[in-house]
Amino acid sequence: MRIFAISDLHLSFGVENKPMDIFGDGWTDHEARIEEHWRATLTDDDWMLMGGDLSWAVKLEEAVPDLDFVDSLPGQKLMIKGNHAHWWSSRSKVRNILPPSIRILQNDAFMLPDGTCIVGTRGWNPPGRSESPHSVYTDGDRRIYEREIGRLALSVADSKRFEYERLWAMIHYPPVYSWGLETEFVPILKDAGVEQCVYGHLHGRDHRSGFVGDRDGITYHLASCDYTEMKPIRLR
Repeated sequence: MRIFAISDLHLSFGVENKPMDIFGDGWTDHEARIEEHWRATLTDDDWMLMGGDLSWAVKLEEAVPDLDFVDSLPGQKLMIKGNHAHWWSSRSKVRNILPPSIRILQNDAFMLPDGTCIVGTRGWNPPGRSESPHSVYTDGDRRIYEREIGRLALSVADSKRFEYERLWAMIHYPPVYSWGLETEFVPILKDAGVEQCVYGHLHGRDHRSGFVGDRDGITYHLASCDYTEMKPIRLR
């Protein structure tokens, strides 16, 4: 088996169409390009790590066509929540509608067949960093950020029940920024011994904000599909 990653598919098969090409030519026919590259790259023996923001759906039932689309593609999939996952309600309700090839990660860890254990959470913007230069970082943002730190800690704690060979992580928001800012998720990743970390969330000109490469023993991968040109990136 091989392990790949991709993030931020932003599908809208179950809601009024939300054309992504309004965000730039790189998004033109993005669903078809994702499918083409995915089918050309993965087999049913492979695994895909999905770093959040699968769907534009707002209600749980609206996400079903997008989940079915991903289920139709080769391989097994493990998915975390993104900031646009308004359809994602409780863990049990989401798991009840998941098609056979998709699992989710939420406050827990997941063991892949090759001995790779995956931990992760959605994450959030660190203090002082808002979504846009015109928005204000609020007390609510700080509470979400701290709650997500706790959720990553829960996920790492759950990994202790496995005898894994390597520990990897998925976080939707970037844990490290290109100018050197480290979020409070990084010490948790380091202490746990995480070797590779997949993240997404960043698009267009914001790609340059994310750190990609090796830092203090962890290899960081930006997997937003507009960054990867709609192609899965191979991790192992």
